[in-house]
Amino acid sequence: MKKLLGMVLLALFAVGCNTVEGLGKDITKAGETIENAATKKK
Repeated sequence: MKKLLGMVLLALFAVGCNTVEGLGKDITKAGETIENAATKKK
């Protein structure tokens, strides 16, 4: 799980966030992706 989170965060920063607002949206999207993955595992 930690590896997945690390890879998602690295991917987000690699794509680049130019503003704080953009960073917030990216973090939200990453959270949703992780939540969906966890839901599918149930």
